[in-house]
Amino acid sequence: MKEISINEIINGVKKICIESNYYLSKDISKKLKKSREEETFPIAKQMLDKIIINSDIASKENMPMCQDTGMAVIFVELGQDVHIVGGSLKEAINEGVRQGYSEGYLRKSVVKDPLTRVNTGDNTPAVIHIDVVEGEELKITIAPKGFGSENMSRIKMLKPSDGVEGVKEFVLETVKIAGPNPCPPIIVGVGIGGTFEKAAELSKKALLRSIEERNKDTYYSDLENELITKINKLGIGPQGFGGKTTALGVNIETYPTHIAGLPVAVNISCHATRHAEIIL
Repeated sequence: MKEISINEIINGVKKICIESNYYLSKDISKKLKKSREEETFPIAKQMLDKIIINSDIASKENMPMCQDTGMAVIFVELGQDVHIVGGSLKEAINEGVRQGYSEGYLRKSVVKDPLTRVNTGDNTPAVIHIDVVEGEELKITIAPKGFGSENMSRIKMLKPSDGVEGVKEFVLETVKIAGPNPCPPIIVGVGIGGTFEKAAELSKKALLRSIEERNKDTYYSDLENELITKINKLGIGPQGFGGKTTALGVNIETYPTHIAGLPVAVNISCHATRHAEIIL
């Protein structure tokens, strides 16, 4: 049995709140530069240049790469042999978010009630997903989600007979509807299977995977490659100005589902697609 104190959790979450908002992940940075080299449309090249410069300034000056520092989405893998001491895991995570958003000068974007719209003032509560796993480690991953892209996300309960063509059509339709709103180039997380809520969770979790890493199942890795090719032929381009760089990546995650269902969720994310993790 491994004991982990809530202070370790608070400090760790605070740290990754700041890091995820200041520093663009290496896989995305690499892909942006590669896309800049391959882009043929002059305005698209200019937009990609500005995005790259913006991320460089953010990392060098230790400041947020975007004004929308997102709602904190937390994925927890809690080892079944871990004992949290000194308080509540969820309260510790929220305190880490509270301190991280304050000390990192990150915008507080969370309202206490979806209709009365009063700001909580500290970007809490976070959205927390907890998965109990084997072992004695605690892994916490943060994925701050801005709502310019989140608002463009969709879910649909397809019929099994719609099959893979129905999935492709829905993904492409979602990207078309989104257009320039999610600040492309985007990363597309796709969740297929499970239930209504499981598909949505899968689509968000898909965004945590490096865009250099394909699905382990070749059927789905081929589908990822097909979809990104088709998305980049839509001509939306960086910031919606046209060009062939509409998406940097498409990641698909799946789960078994009911004989009568084919749930599909598409979680759109901007080029920043922020995430960072700690393992305690």
